[in-house]
Amino acid sequence: MKRLSPLVLYALEAGLVLTFFIQALRFAIGTFYSRAAGAAYAGALDPALIPLDANGVVSQAAAQGEIIFLIWMLALPLLALILGRLPLMLVIAAAVTAVGRVLMNLGGISPALASALAVGGGLLYIALLVRHRMRALPFGFVLALGADQLFRAAGDTFDPSWSPEYTNIQLVLSVMTVLLALLVLRRQQTFEAERAEMGEASPDRGLLPLWGGVGLGGLLFIELALLALPNAIAARAQTEYATFVPLTLVATLLPLLPWVRARAREFVAVFDQSLRGWVWLLLIALLVILGTRLSGIVAGVALVIAQFFVSMLWWWPARPLPDKARHATGLWVVLGMGVFALLAAGDYFTYEYAYVQDFGGNLAFLDRFIPPLLRGFRGLGLGVLLLAIFFAALPMTQTLRRIPWGGESRRGLIPLLLIVIAATAGAAYLARPRLIAPVQNVDTIRIGTYNIHSGANEFFYPDLEDIARTIRVSGADVVMLQEVEAGRLTSFGVDQALWLARRVGMDRRFYATNEGLHGLAVLSKVPIALSDGVLLTSREQQTGALRVQITPSPTITVTLYNTWLAPLTARVGGGDLETQEQDQALQFTGLFAWIAGHYSGGVLGRTVIGGTFHNVPDSPLLGQMRAAGFEDPFAGLPTELSATLWRSDVPHVRFDYLWLRNLGRLRAGVIDPDFPDASDHRMAVAEVSLGE
Repeated sequence: MKRLSPLVLYALEAGLVLTFFIQALRFAIGTFYSRAAGAAYAGALDPALIPLDANGVVSQAAAQGEIIFLIWMLALPLLALILGRLPLMLVIAAAVTAVGRVLMNLGGISPALASALAVGGGLLYIALLVRHRMRALPFGFVLALGADQLFRAAGDTFDPSWSPEYTNIQLVLSVMTVLLALLVLRRQQTFEAERAEMGEASPDRGLLPLWGGVGLGGLLFIELALLALPNAIAARAQTEYATFVPLTLVATLLPLLPWVRARAREFVAVFDQSLRGWVWLLLIALLVILGTRLSGIVAGVALVIAQFFVSMLWWWPARPLPDKARHATGLWVVLGMGVFALLAAGDYFTYEYAYVQDFGGNLAFLDRFIPPLLRGFRGLGLGVLLLAIFFAALPMTQTLRRIPWGGESRRGLIPLLLIVIAATAGAAYLARPRLIAPVQNVDTIRIGTYNIHSGANEFFYPDLEDIARTIRVSGADVVMLQEVEAGRLTSFGVDQALWLARRVGMDRRFYATNEGLHGLAVLSKVPIALSDGVLLTSREQQTGALRVQITPSPTITVTLYNTWLAPLTARVGGGDLETQEQDQALQFTGLFAWIAGHYSGGVLGRTVIGGTFHNVPDSPLLGQMRAAGFEDPFAGLPTELSATLWRSDVPHVRFDYLWLRNLGRLRAGVIDPDFPDASDHRMAVAEVSLGE
């Protein structure tokens, strides 16, 4: 019986280990962000103010210890400089990754520590894989990114393999991976002995040069931040998620096919060797610019094609090991993670620029330079993506004498093609739209507004399940959501509106106000007839408004306007209160001007304006709502029944509103604050009559 090609076994093992690595890396980004932010916030509070049952409260000492451990794990590839000659180290690295990955499910240690262990083991494995089985590196990453997309499709963009219910499966997979690593090591030793007998050198010895490390960091960022996330592609292109799940997976997996790589080789061979890498880079950059600046199916397809071009780049970071070459692969892997971290930090500040504070104290001398620089990241999301593309394509621009696509046997074309087809069909099935039981031909509906604080509570503890539970308990037929994310790195790449909508059996519409992945959403059981949005003038945090029209019956249309006005905060380095109030006034004026443009003669139909206004009921700003003829269904209720902002550092106040026009108010209230809630806001709900 013919033995499997060693490359097949190498790729299978690499695919498993790197799947664990990708899952752990994505989880670690969100977890370390939430724990560090939560520790900083809790550390600034009087301990007596922190509720005893608050989720996610982390001491600053614990968070610092976890960050130090993460730094040590990121340096783990340096072991490859000392022990890299030992093939057995591959098994050890695979085992460390597998153990860390299963500990993320089992518990017993902090999930942050477990994910850091899996990330460190994965980085060490990458350094050793390049050295001993270079040809398996691109196959492993492509398979891992494909598997990650399948997992996320099964969980409606949230990776279900992170949940405790997956523990037994993950335990089995981790054990199988270690056993496979031992088997593959034995096969590798046999294969290399056979080559040595024939006087042939191993084709799998490789190294990662400096540019390869930079390229690795750029590739990981552009994949995790956008192109390997169908929900991020759909959100930026303002298209349907279910359409782009199979398309993105096909674009990711196609480079596995030898025929595809051969065609790509023929294409780039047409260009001069000094130009082909730059041509490839410019094609990706052009596609990403089109995909992020346009909208609709054309934009989505452009990003999918960009994903195919980026997936092809996994063959370029590593190169064959020349005779007597110095091997610094482990060092360049660490450099690559440094590049990834810098890009992730840049991406973070493209969303959070408005909340950068001055240092003050002993570091006040930096206030003239660093905070203004970080605040200047506003609107630079595309710039960060283009920089990542530049880094990702650098290995191709610096490799002149070889084209690594092709060279492998084409005998596996049919099985690989079947795998791609099966995976694509499975992804399409998992991501299919869900059936919704519509609310129609009713006399009353319940409308809610809920600021979900990016899916986390005031201590930055993320719990979307708790938010979904709150929406279900409210009995709302329509919910306006604010501070919603559709695939940011810090929110685990989850499309929160999509996940919540499918969890509670609603349709959803999302409108991005920040970099395509942060904004406003409406969930509805009532059929949606139309939706659009507008950006509002914003000096600090960019905001906007989302319009959704619902049809409770064939003869009745209710128009919802969902918004989030700039907050009034007293923060170091932030704008003064007067400037912030002016910002609110400009946004309020812009909102009303936009609404007025929808109604000839200024006659409004059944209308609801809701969202987070960041102002108190008796403020002059909200007095304009009453003057415009809008009814406040919460007027007259005591604070404990109407307050929506529940934080430990400020009095409970009402910041979230539902304003009604031409709708009858029946009852209104805020979801019981004793009910477990995952946000620092409470959900406000009003039941309204649809009669004349």
